[in-house]
Amino acid sequence: MDKVKWLLVGAGDIAHKRVAPALAGAENSELAGICDVRKEPAAQIAEKFKLKYVYTDFEEALARSDADAVYLATPVWLHPEQAVKVLNAGKNVLVEKPLGLDANQCRTVIQAAKLSGKKAGCAYYRRYFKRYEYARNMLANGEFGKVVNIRMTYYSWFAPETSDPKHWRVEKRKSGGGPLSDMGTHMFDVLIGLFGMPEKVYAKCANLVNNWNVEDSAVIIMELEKGTQVTASFNWNSKTWRHEFEIVGTEAKLDWLPYDCGAIVKTVGRNIEQLEMPEPENVHAPLIRDFNASILSGRTPSCSVEEAAKTNILLDAVYKSAAENREIKVSL
Repeated sequence: MDKVKWLLVGAGDIAHKRVAPALAGAENSELAGICDVRKEPAAQIAEKFKLKYVYTDFEEALARSDADAVYLATPVWLHPEQAVKVLNAGKNVLVEKPLGLDANQCRTVIQAAKLSGKKAGCAYYRRYFKRYEYARNMLANGEFGKVVNIRMTYYSWFAPETSDPKHWRVEKRKSGGGPLSDMGTHMFDVLIGLFGMPEKVYAKCANLVNNWNVEDSAVIIMELEKGTQVTASFNWNSKTWRHEFEIVGTEAKLDWLPYDCGAIVKTVGRNIEQLEMPEPENVHAPLIRDFNASILSGRTPSCSVEEAAKTNILLDAVYKSAAENREIKVSL
């Protein structure tokens, strides 16, 4: 086996813009088929990438496709059940984030992966960013001194009409939550990857503008193992925008302003330095390369389902804290 053949399930925006090109273009990778209950968007991807196999039925696609791996670019509520079916069909699986609606759902995927012996991962692709690796190296080298504070912020405007295909993101039974589930999970994953799981959380969730059954606003205080304080805020109720991540130590700090692109700002004492950290044109490409390598070499993927479940465990604790208005101890 010298390459991985992929079946892509889901033909939404992210599949069109990033996932399909990454699967088709990555080293040791071949996009062999597309599946979506909506025939037209699936056909568009098939035409663009000259795919022979187009399916509108998930079960049929699993049964008939000779793909080695399946990428699930489907809405969150479908992830666990579909991932288990993929694994039971003897195929490797890479799932869009978050892995499930809650930690219990994630555990069913982990168990299925263990029983199947196949590779199973989740698309927390920011762990492949150069800024993430730079922060890891600073931590390993002790450049921050003692890390005393981490600050995470994301806010923007998101108010889909009921008829909008993206409306599921504000329906709790389908999304699991609002901006916390959608964008917060990416930032929680980076936090966990760099510093490990928080030990305690205290959170407030609210609907300040939108009448949804998921939050449009959340503020969180967390404490890490060595006492490091974390403050985080997320909302979908401002027509302005901000997306930032900051690590503050006794000796240095690092700012990702904004979180995903452009230069990072490193401050040591009073010295300020801007460092260019260009990301790949397609941010999914390194994720796909890593997952392909894990299949071909037999190693565990960097973004394994076991690691992805930690974000859902933290998210569950955040929602529990907000519901009960008290500090929650986080346990794996």
